[in-house]
Amino acid sequence: MPKANPQRQRRRSRRRLLFEFRYRIGECCLRGFMFLLPGIPKRLLWLFTAAVARLTFVVLRKYRIRMEENLSRVMSAETLAPKERSEMVRRIWRNFARGFYETAAALCSSTGEIAAAAAIQGEEHLRHALKRGKGVIGVSAHLGNFALIGARLAAAGYPFNVVIKQPRDGRMARLMDDYRVRIGVQTISARPRRETARRILKALRKNEVVLLIADEFKSGGVPVTFLGHSARAPRGPATLALRTGAAVVPMFMVRDGEDRLTLHIQPELELAATGDMEKDVSASVALISSSLEEAILRYPDQWSWLGFRENGKTPARKETERRILPQPPPGPASP
Repeated sequence: MPKANPQRQRRRSRRRLLFEFRYRIGECCLRGFMFLLPGIPKRLLWLFTAAVARLTFVVLRKYRIRMEENLSRVMSAETLAPKERSEMVRRIWRNFARGFYETAAALCSSTGEIAAAAAIQGEEHLRHALKRGKGVIGVSAHLGNFALIGARLAAAGYPFNVVIKQPRDGRMARLMDDYRVRIGVQTISARPRRETARRILKALRKNEVVLLIADEFKSGGVPVTFLGHSARAPRGPATLALRTGAAVVPMFMVRDGEDRLTLHIQPELELAATGDMEKDVSASVALISSSLEEAILRYPDQWSWLGFRENGKTPARKETERRILPQPPPGPASP
């Protein structure tokens, strides 16, 4: 047998130690923050979050550029002047920071306080979908404060699960799962896939809600046109729904001009059902992607997804006219 290269082994050992060190530092910081959080006045917490947001906006230039690219996908170059585009990117960054603050505050809030922090519009659509008894697959995007969808629905009494791409460190993953449990959210890890599918099916059989954030486009998905570009959308939500009979319900937690959060629940999507599984999946994936696209066009300054690039590259933007959809007028909301 060939002998192991000592130099290569040392490099691997150093990488493992560095990996472990980073996660342990992160774990200690997170535990310390969560320990202090209940005693921090919310006003002070927001001031700290806003200060960090301003600092990171300057320092993290790479992510700022990603947000500008996303914004270019939503609107054509003629829609916004450079100054207006820059201001909108600042709003996206600020809204993302606001979401972090709201999520942190929810972790030390009562069920009643969580319910009071966000209204629900369209709850009747969720109730109607659950009456079939086959569970609900909620689909959403990295839009508004998507992290609070589960907390709000759990506060309203709905058993809720979310599929999460876990950190590679097991201890950190378990810690994050424990924090989500505090606000009534059960975590389903996105890996390994077979175990993910098993747990999703178990939740759907119990007529629970399973949320999938579906604007993560990667190779291997179904080809769709999204915001004027060719992309590959995940086939998981459509495949699961077609095989189980679960309802697919779009839901988005967005804020208005006064930072009031509202969870908008839309009617169940009518998926294709011709009997040809491959064609039905493709048509249903396109329908789901279209519902995400419409929400993003309605709230472009709240879309904070940074992973749209394919294989590390940004495809050339098609010069198609994009338009910002008007935000819906306030409607009746359940408390």
